Amino acid sequence: MAKREVDILVLSDIHLGTYGCHATELLQYLKTIKPKAVVLNGDIIDVWQFSKRYWPSTHMMVVKQLISYITKDIPVYYIPGNHDEMLRKFKDFHLGSLKITNKLSLKIKDSKVWIFHGDVFDVVMQNSKWLAKLGAIGYDTLILINSFMNFISQKLGKGKISFSKKIKNSVKGAVKFINNFEDTVCEIASKNNFDYVICGHIHHPEIKNVTTKYGDVMYMNSGDWIENLTALEYADSKWSIYNYFEDPIAQAVDINKKRNNNESAQALMESLMMELNMKPKNNISEEMVDVIEAA
Repeated sequence: MAKREVDILVLSDIHLGTYGCHATELLQYLKTIKPKAVVLNGDIIDVWQFSKRYWPSTHMMVVKQLISYITKDIPVYYIPGNHDEMLRKFKDFHLGSLKITNKLSLKIKDSKVWIFHGDVFDVVMQNSKWLAKLGAIGYDTLILINSFMNFISQKLGKGKISFSKKIKNSVKGAVKFINNFEDTVCEIASKNNFDYVICGHIHHPEIKNVTTKYGDVMYMNSGDWIENLTALEYADSKWSIYNYFEDPIAQAVDINKKRNNNESAQALMESLMMELNMKPKNNISEEMVDVIEAA
């Protein structure tokens, strides 16, 4: 199968290590594309809810797929979010083509792009972290209940439904939070002369132009791999939202052919460490120079 070329891939809010993570679907998607640069924009591994009792082979396969980009010298930028904030202490760390950074500023042709996770603008996150963690547990529980109800619904010949989406879309406070988040982000981006701003965090995929008192800015959010199963792609000189549910090619990929169900967790980790056995380097591959430059 010929893979679709993508100049820049932005993924966020995968939440590996949680029951709600759609690792299989993400793998199916990643097997259909050939990115030239990858931005992991936070909450990739959910350290808040991580448990040694739950780490399926598909979750490790996602990690190995991301590591494979590094072994192929594809630039990978990891921007930690609130659920994997422990990685923020490794800011400016390099390993091969991997770089950990708290924010990323790119220049694509004549446009300035600002990329960060977005939790810094979450008032609850900044002032009541315990409440945010409690909310994350409640959200994960709701996803579990939702999965069980969808299983029954499909057995009865009915379609899937997202409880959490319906709740978020119906609660005025949640809608207001999203709007305030987007407005705040765009105002700061425009004030600092950015043409584009890319976030994650709120699990709400979006591309829209926002007018602020400082001027216009294009706001983008990569969504998540819990409910929306979305990503941001830059290809053919334009940005677009990828949606797994609208991609029959990815849905047809058989991950089981690539999975070794008899492979132990230790063997998977040893395989991963072998892939990580590379020399550190500080500069990205030359093939991306014409696509992106550090601003």
